[in-house]
Amino acid sequence: MNRRDFLVLGAGAGAAGLTGANPLRAALGAIAEDKTPRAGSAVRAASKFKHSVTRWPYGKFTIDQLSQMARELGIHSVELLEPDEWAIPKRYGLTCAMGYATVPDPRTRLTQGFNRVDNHAWLIPAYQRAIPLAAAAGVPNVICFSGNRGGISDDEGRETCARGVAPLIPLAEQHGVTLCMELLNSKIDHHDYQCDHTAWGVALAKQVASERFKLLYDIYHMQIMEGDVIRTVRDNHRYIGHYHTGGVPGRHEIDSSQELNYPAVMRAISESGFTGYVAQEFVPTRDPRTSLAEAIRICSV
Repeated sequence: MNRRDFLVLGAGAGAAGLTGANPLRAALGAIAEDKTPRAGSAVRAASKFKHSVTRWPYGKFTIDQLSQMARELGIHSVELLEPDEWAIPKRYGLTCAMGYATVPDPRTRLTQGFNRVDNHAWLIPAYQRAIPLAAAAGVPNVICFSGNRGGISDDEGRETCARGVAPLIPLAEQHGVTLCMELLNSKIDHHDYQCDHTAWGVALAKQVASERFKLLYDIYHMQIMEGDVIRTVRDNHRYIGHYHTGGVPGRHEIDSSQELNYPAVMRAISESGFTGYVAQEFVPTRDPRTSLAEAIRICSV
C-alpha cells in the first residue's frame, strides 16, 4: 500500500480503533511494560535534525496510539495529518511537522495539484485557510503537490505551479509556515506525477524564490527516479525543507534488506546543516515498534 491507496481507502478506518487480538495492540502493551532505558533522550541529543513519523503506514493505530509510541521512541512528531488532527500529537509533547491542507477530495490530493490553472480556484483558498491554522497550531510545514502531467509539458507545469503558489507566499512568510512540494516517483507508485525529479523541483523553488517554499525530498522516491541521493542532497540542500525515508525496493524497513545506505545518507543530510525533520515513511513488515525503533537508531547520526 502507498499513500495514495491510504487516501482512497480513507484514514477513518485506521483511526476507528483496534479490536480483537492484534499484534499492534500487543506492541503498544510492550511499550507500557518495558522498563528498559529508551534511546529517546540520546536520539534527541545526537541528531542535528529532528525525527518524525508519517501517519499513513501505521493506519491500524489510532493517532493517539501512534503518538504514544513515537514519544516512547524519542520521535518528535507525527505527521501528514489533517488540520482537525494536528492537536493530537500535542497531548504527548509532540508536534505535527508536516500538515495537510483541507481539500474537497483527499483521494485526488496527489493527482490534482498546482500544475493546472483550473485547480487554483479551490487550491489557493484551501491553502489560504491552512497556513494561518498551521501557524496557530505550531505546524511548521504544509505539504503541496504538483499533480499529474496529463499531457502538460514540464515547462508549462512548472510555470503554472509557480503562478498558483505565488499568492500564498506572502501569507506563508507572514506566518512563518513553509510550503513543501513533494518529490514523488512516477515510475512505480505515482504514474504521471510531474514533480518527479529533483531538478524540476529545484527550478520551481528558484522561480518562487522564497525561504517559505521548499521541496519535500522523499529519499525512497528519488532513489527510484534518479539515484545519486547523497550528491543530490549536498548540491541542493538549500531548497529542501523536509525528508521522508523508505527502503528500496518496496518501501519497507530501511535496514540492510534494501539497497540504500541510510546511515551515509543521514550523515550527508546532517553535514548539510539541516535542522528540520526527517520522517520515517516506510511500511513495516515486522513488529511496527521494533522496525520504527531500528529506523530511528539508523538515522541518529
